[in-house]
Parts: sequence; C-alpha cells; structure tokens
Amino acid sequence: MSAEYDIAETLDVKGASCPMPVVKTKSAIDDLAAEAVLEVLATDSGSMSDIDGWADGTAGVELLAQEEDGDVYRHYVRKTE
Repeated sequence: MSAEYDIAETLDVKGASCPMPVVKTKSAIDDLAAEAVLEVLATDSGSMSDIDGWADGTAGVELLAQEEDGDVYRHYVRKTE
C-alpha cells in the first residue's frame, strides 16, 4: 500500500529517533522546489505525531498522507511555497 504522489525525493530516516526525523524532514523540504513532494521513511512510531504537528505548525508545507507499512512509517509532505 503506497500513496500515489509524484515523489521528488525520498528521505530515509529509518533508525533515527525524535527529533531527527523532523529535523531532517525540514532540511530536505527547504531544498525542494515549490509544489514538490517529499516521501519520508521512518521507523520511529513517534514520527507520525511529530511530523503531523510540525507540518500543521509550519507555513509553506502540507502533510498529504501518512501510512504505516509494517515497521516503516511513510510520510508525504508537499512544499507549498
């Protein structure tokens, strides 16, 4: 099961724990063009709420979807500006 988005880049933060998935997601998003979608792969279950909260409180990004795929959490974040 995988979301259908035009992925510009995939960020693999598997094995990293809070706050690194959010820190690395922010850094990767900053390097993308507007409207690009970043796929984030994490193994920290806390990344589900952490990335959701970060995206909700951050201008210029939109959390499109989150999926749990076994022990990997997939996050799809679009840079909106």
